[in-house]
Amino acid sequence: MAYEDKTLVCKECGADFVFTAGEQEFYAEKGFTNEPARCRDCRLKRKQRGRTMTEVVCANCGATTQVPFTPSQDRPVYCKECYDAMKVS
Repeated sequence: MAYEDKTLVCKECGADFVFTAGEQEFYAEKGFTNEPARCRDCRLKRKQRGRTMTEVVCANCGATTQVPFTPSQDRPVYCKECYDAMKVS
């Protein structure tokens, strides 16, 4: 099936946004039947609303950072830079 970009209206902010052909193909592959109702910014804001940030100290460099979860006491927590560096290694 050939997909074409579609312009949709965000039900949250009312802004027009493009539902790209690539996104439509992805939705179809995942079996999603509904088009997105919100623009990317509103989806991200909505996702962030439910998250509680926890301040922690990076187990590698000692920097203070925030993470979107409550860490358990038996596992180390890393800042984004240290975590990303460890993923590459």
